[in-house]
Parts: sequence; C-alpha cells; structure tokens
Amino acid sequence: MTFNKTELLLLSFFFTLHSPAISWTTPSYAGRQGEWCLLQSNIGITAMHMQLLHDDKVVIFDRTDFGKSNISLPGGRCRNDNKDMALGVDCTAHSILYDIATNSYRALMVQTDTWCSSGAVVSNGTLVQTGGYNDGDHVIRTFTPCFNEICDWTEFKNYLSQRRWYASDHILPDGRIIIVGGRRQFNYEFYPSLSGTFKLKFLRETYDHRDENNLYPFLHLLPDGNLFIFANTRSILLDYNQNRVIREFPRIPDDVPRNYPSTGSSVLLPLDENNGRIEAEVLICGGARRGSFQRAARGHFLPATSTCGRLVITDQNPSWVMETMPTSRVMSDMLLLPTGDVIIINGGRSGTAGYDSGRDPVTTPVIYRPSEHPDWRFSTMSPSSTPRMYHSSAILLTDGRVLVGGSNPHPAYSFTGVVFPTDLSLEAFSPPYLSEEYTSIRPRILSLDQTLGYGKKFSRMVVLRIISITHESSDMHTLSAVGPSTAEIAPAGYYLLFVLHGDIPSTGAWVKTG
Repeated sequence: MTFNKTELLLLSFFFTLHSPAISWTTPSYAGRQGEWCLLQSNIGITAMHMQLLHDDKVVIFDRTDFGKSNISLPGGRCRNDNKDMALGVDCTAHSILYDIATNSYRALMVQTDTWCSSGAVVSNGTLVQTGGYNDGDHVIRTFTPCFNEICDWTEFKNYLSQRRWYASDHILPDGRIIIVGGRRQFNYEFYPSLSGTFKLKFLRETYDHRDENNLYPFLHLLPDGNLFIFANTRSILLDYNQNRVIREFPRIPDDVPRNYPSTGSSVLLPLDENNGRIEAEVLICGGARRGSFQRAARGHFLPATSTCGRLVITDQNPSWVMETMPTSRVMSDMLLLPTGDVIIINGGRSGTAGYDSGRDPVTTPVIYRPSEHPDWRFSTMSPSSTPRMYHSSAILLTDGRVLVGGSNPHPAYSFTGVVFPTDLSLEAFSPPYLSEEYTSIRPRILSLDQTLGYGKKFSRMVVLRIISITHESSDMHTLSAVGPSTAEIAPAGYYLLFVLHGDIPSTGAWVKTG
C-alpha cells in the first residue's frame, strides 16, 4: 500500500519551458497501452510501503517480525529487540532507500515493527511514519532526506497516545499531521502531540463485527480546511479543530464496503482554481462485498466489486454518481497522473485483503479519464507478468512512470508452498504518454522559481490559473501563473510540478510552497 500520495502541481510561474512547435493539441492514445520494465528482481525486502522524497529517492519498508530478509544491514550492524515476534537479534534490513536515477538501493535500519503503519510528509520534506504492530504500534519514526549516504530512520518510542495499527494520516494546513483510527481505535490524535486523543463516534458506527471494514479510512483535506473521512460505506466532513462533525454525506449506493479488509482505493480529483469557486470531488473504486473476509477464511472467495463512485463534496446536496470498471478489483492502488487522469493498479478480482485471502490477480492497470464522456473514461493497459496482491504498492515517479512493488510478505519470506509467494521485485509501468513517439513534443522545464508563496504568481493536484504565455523563440516559452491561494489548498511542503503539452507531461520538477 502507498500510505501517502505525492502531491502534484500542474504549472508554475515565471519558468521557461522547451516545447518544439507547441500547438496545444491533444494527442490520441488510441491503441497505446503503456509498457512494463523490470527494475530489480530482488531488493531484499518486499515493498509493503513506499514513499517518494524530494531528493528523488524512495523509502521502502515491510515489517520486522517475519524473520530474516534477503539484505544484510551494513557494517555488521544488528537489530536487538527482545519484543520481536521472530528474532531477538536480526542482522538483516527491513527498509531500503531506492535511488531512481541509478536504479540502486542501500539498506536502512528500522528498529520497531512497521507492519500496517501509516505516515505523511511534513513541510521540510521529512517522512513521519506512525504506528505499526507489536512494539511499533505507539512509535513515531522519521526519515529526513540527505545528500550523503548516512541518513537513516530515527525512532521515538511510546510517542503516540493510542495504538495505531491500520490508521490513516494526512498533513494539515498548519503543518500538523492528523492520525485517524486504527484497529479498535475510534478516535484521532495529532503529531506533534499537544492534547491527547479525540473521540470519533463515526469510526465506531462504521465498524463491522468480525470483518471491521473501516480500517485505513480514506482522508482528503478540502479547500475550506475541513477533513473528508470515508469508512466502510459512509463519509463525513470533520472540523478537527473543534472536534465536530459538520455534515454526513449519503452512503455509497451499492452498500459495498471500501476499506480494509474490503480494500478499495480513493483519490481527490484535481482541484481547479480557474473558475473562482473550487470544486472538490472524490473518486472511490473497488472493494469487497460484506462477509467476504469471513468467507475467504473458509476458502470461498466472493467476487470483488467493479464499481466506482464519484461525489462532489462541495455541492450543496451532493449525491454519488456510480460507474463500472472493466473488471472487479480489490486491494488496488489508485494514483493521480500528471495529466489529471487516474491509474488503478494492482489487486485481485475476488476475496479480500489479508494473507491468502485474495484470488484472481488483476495484472492490467486501468487509466480513468475523469473529464471524458462516461462511455470512454476507462482504458485497459498492458498486463504485468507479476501478480501484485496483498501488501503491494505503487507510487508516481518524477519522470511520470509508476513504480510498483510488493505482494504477500509471508513469514520467513516464503517463496514456495504458498498461493502467492513473497515478492521482492520492483518494476515500473510507463503510461502511454511516455511513448517514444511523443519525445519531439514533450515539454522540458529549463528553469523555474522553486519556492512558491501563497496567492503569488506561480497544486495537491491543483490546476493553476495561467496569466500569460510569452513566446521567447521558436521552441521556448515563458509561462506566468498564480499559485495555490491558501494552505488549505496546498499545505506547506514539497510538490511535483508538471507542464502539459496537450496530454504529454514534462518530467516533474520539485517546488516548495509556504
């Protein structure tokens, strides 16, 4: 799973771009299905969690209580933990730092169990990782990018006031992180911690006996600063400053749970500041029918759902609009692409999340185009040769590829005798916009101001308002645009900025807001 999505910007201000014979026409992707590339057959661990950092490196980690991994800690280091459920002394790594540019990696030292933890990136680019399992469930871990080979995890034990296992995190406008839920945790708290926990009755109400179906709730920060929370089939708008539920939205119509273990996925569609009033719309796809988790435990794997729901949260009377994917899917990852489209990737057609609880791998990604006619929104891409089931993950890279890894980290990293063996590989999917035939029209950002002030000329994916386009030469243009107006739209921190020529994006450039 990808516990924190890298935010995107779609244009900047006062930067110069190279785009030959720019015509602002949209190329057709008809018949193009993208390409897969195996990057590493074995990184030593399984990519249960991944996070892209602003130095173009990716932190990857799995869990500490499954025994020895396939990569040793450097310098003869060992992890000593008498609370570990597998090894008291473990000289192997359970986290790595992957370098995109060189396709290489090095081992990192994580001390406590990160299984089903959560996290967010704060304004200085530090990854703050919260909770996990066993000795890790009250722990805060931080990883700050550095430009040498010595940075590593720092851990703060017993920092959290409650056990956070299967919780969800989100960065807030004031720089805090809100940490919501977790197994049998019907409450939320903040990092940095100042005032303990706050009860949230909604989480207790969305808890299904035995199946749960409200873990890893979906969180989206809205332009008014309030937090959208979706769990099971229900959703609310939370004023976390006043600990008050402002409104409850209609239930998703088909009554199919969408949260762990009936795991679907969710994105906030691109915010557009061009029209004055900013419309916030959420997309939720996939999930498993009620009772699927218990049925899977008995060897009966119910078909997953093939439905998606869209809800314009900012409407006065919002209602769900339902659509159907090309295939049913559970345990999927869903990411915003630089084009504003959505990729749905990984998962299976039946069962639920959980070890050996899913079946029928879906190896074909689907690209969803939110602004197309409903009949033409879904496009099926080329298949991978590798099933990506429970605990697989996917993230967008700076160059527009999608990094994919993980799947079924079994005890002792089992590779035989199980339905879906532990997978230690990394691969990349290149969407159709990266096709070689578009090289001649692909924009290149030559220079830009990397620091953005709120409301100043220069988005989470926010479509910026263009002020002017200045023609510098036959293949060079300067664009001026207005940046996100408030921290509620784009909290302070690092963002990826892309320029589009039609539907062809440039390589992303890192910018910092706030």
